[in-house]
Amino acid sequence: MCRQEVMMKQRSFALKGDLCWSRDARHLNTIKDGWLVCLDGRSAGVFETLPEEYANLPVEDWSGHLVIPGLVDLHVHAPQYTFRGLGMDLELLDWLDRHAFPEESRYADLDYARKAYSRFVEDMKRGPNTRSCVFATLHAPATLLLMDLLEESGLVAMVGKVNMDRNSPDTLREESPEAAEEVTRRWLEACTGRYERVTPIITPRFTPSCTDDLMDRLGKLRKEFDVPVQSHLSENRGEVALVQELCPWSRFYGDAYDHFGLFGGDHNCIMAHCVLSGDEEIALMKERGVYVAHCPQSNTNLASGIAPVRRYLDEGLNMGLGSDVAGGSTLSIFRAMADAIQVSKLRWRLQDQSLAPLTAPEAFWLGTAGGGAFFGKVGSFDPGYELDAVVLDDSRTAPVLPLSVEDRLERAIYLSEDRDVVKKFVRGTALW
Repeated sequence: MCRQEVMMKQRSFALKGDLCWSRDARHLNTIKDGWLVCLDGRSAGVFETLPEEYANLPVEDWSGHLVIPGLVDLHVHAPQYTFRGLGMDLELLDWLDRHAFPEESRYADLDYARKAYSRFVEDMKRGPNTRSCVFATLHAPATLLLMDLLEESGLVAMVGKVNMDRNSPDTLREESPEAAEEVTRRWLEACTGRYERVTPIITPRFTPSCTDDLMDRLGKLRKEFDVPVQSHLSENRGEVALVQELCPWSRFYGDAYDHFGLFGGDHNCIMAHCVLSGDEEIALMKERGVYVAHCPQSNTNLASGIAPVRRYLDEGLNMGLGSDVAGGSTLSIFRAMADAIQVSKLRWRLQDQSLAPLTAPEAFWLGTAGGGAFFGKVGSFDPGYELDAVVLDDSRTAPVLPLSVEDRLERAIYLSEDRDVVKKFVRGTALW
């Protein structure tokens, strides 16, 4: 048997368990004691009884366990994992100066980067997230190291070498826009053909840290290498005011990206936060197909506000969830789901009663199929989707009275217990 046949056999199986996945943004599909069939890393469908044609497949029997699609983190800063939970009394710009920038400067040291990134990747591997869009630092060698570690883990990720050439310490600033372009180009070339599961993503940190010259060069590199984009948008009032000062020619914050071809349209693009986006910005995001990465824990910790997620859902914007570690303190997107529901209730009660709170099924969709769409057919058990799945042992918290599969999912969201994860598949391959 050739290696390809062996790999295909390993990625083809029938999994039995209590299955739950999103039918759409507002509804769940559930089957108790159902069967999920994986063929060559993709879902062949979910069945109440195993069809005869799949009777010879290897069986993963997780009866009594909750089985859900893998969770997707659309926005996380890997080098900030070391100091999560610190500086939460500060707002964004002060927090960056006091905590984020000094820590990220340390990743010039590859030994330090290896120790820190190894811990980040191992914890990500053990939790419920199967895919992520990751900010590294401006250091290309350390960024490749992070990508190597993620590739070895079996997780799927998009990773960005961060670019920044202003409003940062001397120890964390590109030498010049020209030098930044050259280093980024060499990094993109080094990524070519190196990975199966990890891909590069163009990453201007945000407009306040990138000159117009650098943004223009990044836009050209994005087009040349045909890669997606990730950055931050309209997160904090001080940040938005600074963008107006630095880019007086822009109509609004998002326009400062769009001007350089870094705001979707002909490429995939994630903008994190979008707490303060106005009507014009929202309209352009919808037109360009930009993904909103909603990061409720970070927006609370850094006192940025509450994004109008109900409006984004109702208007059909692309959207998912982000942990935004270390603005957020927890990697698990279960926690992001619970936080998203809770802050939407506060926004509805205290600010705008025209925007109804999120429901648990909606938050679950955001953390699976909603964010997963950035990676393609990901985040669902529907036929043809890449098979990312997480098995949860929720028996430790089971009540005396039985719960439905949907009720157990809600409890899993609110309890956010990473230790309940007992098995994890990415593209049909078991990670452990």
